Amino acid sequence: MTTRILEGKKVAILVETEFIPEEIAAYRQHFEELGATVHFMSRLWGNESVRFVSDVDEVGKSLQYLDVNIDFQSVDVNEYAAVIMGANYTSVRLRYFQSAQAQQISPEQTRTAPAVQFFAQAMANHKIIKGLLCHGLWLLTPMPELLRGRRVICHEVVLADITNAGAIYVPPPVNSQPNDPGNIVVDDDLVTGRAGHDVYAFINAIAHQIIVSQDQKLLGVA
Repeated sequence: MTTRILEGKKVAILVETEFIPEEIAAYRQHFEELGATVHFMSRLWGNESVRFVSDVDEVGKSLQYLDVNIDFQSVDVNEYAAVIMGANYTSVRLRYFQSAQAQQISPEQTRTAPAVQFFAQAMANHKIIKGLLCHGLWLLTPMPELLRGRRVICHEVVLADITNAGAIYVPPPVNSQPNDPGNIVVDDDLVTGRAGHDVYAFINAIAHQIIVSQDQKLLGVA
């Protein structure tokens, strides 16, 4: 894809500390090449901006930083053509929830994490394309009804969690290479990818589904 097929569309990307720099760069470059406006957002805890730190997966690798000034709690999710959960451990960090003082923690409270609620709102709108890459599906496991019966792919680390939530796992091809189309699974408005190194195939699949959704809207199908 080289044309600006997403001109005028907005894409929301949820991030946190331990993001993958190459993934973030791919979103910036490729979505903008396609004409979309990219908004990185997170939970800012009342701050105007928060600086997040990249993951370091090998000795000697330098930290990179990402400054975010959009709190997802202050935006209307329905204004976005796509909502994406970043890869790696960002979804784990965004599952954090707070319990009231003197209140015993219960499993039900996991559903109250603001990022979980935000993504649940996106899941409720079938016109929004939802993208979850690598470990991203961890964000949905507090609400298993969001995954039940959906065809997905993910990093193997997340496999037990998503199958316990009732999702249908689609394995990648044997010995697949980065950005192999088989590392991406599309289930209507839900696009999932196996790992961070599949980010370009992931972006292309999301862009394609945005156009499909737009065409269905014009035809009155969706």
